[in-house]
Amino acid sequence: MKYLIVGLGNIGAEYDSTRHNIGFEVADTLVLKNGGNYRLDRHAFVSEVKWKGKSFIVIKPTTYMNLSGKAVKYWMDKEKITLENVLVIVDDLALPLATLRIRAGGSAAGHNGLKSIQETLTTDQYPRLRFGIGNNFPKGRQVEFVLGRWTVNEVPVVKDTLLKAVEAIECIVSQGISKAMTFYNK
Repeated sequence: MKYLIVGLGNIGAEYDSTRHNIGFEVADTLVLKNGGNYRLDRHAFVSEVKWKGKSFIVIKPTTYMNLSGKAVKYWMDKEKITLENVLVIVDDLALPLATLRIRAGGSAAGHNGLKSIQETLTTDQYPRLRFGIGNNFPKGRQVEFVLGRWTVNEVPVVKDTLLKAVEAIECIVSQGISKAMTFYNK
């Protein structure tokens, strides 16, 4: 079985370790855990890792967040991966910090990366793992917050949740999305 794991984020040093790039960080944690490494390929940094007889094509789109759909579609087609075997990992401002939420499909909820994927695939019915980044910012400062780096107090919580997110991905592919939702959507 082959899966496309898509960590959303923006390329460039100015975006490293920002809340908006948590999708990249989850992808990196998965790849590192399984001894993989990335190569630069069409529309993405790509790694292929094996886990319990399953193959993960892990991508970090180089298209920037607003054009993520282009990379997702290209790699789905290239690797012949069905929609139900795609998992998009994304930051979520509406969820408290370190909350994970798995969904089989649904709204983009204002997230430009998800909007791009939805427009390109012409459906919102693809699996996603939302990683809560919280919303602890003053009115009018959302962009600065989302593109800001984790605070010293948030870093250990985020590191623990990155490991939990990888476990959630493993649960999705080994036990199915419904079971994973039961375990992780608390």
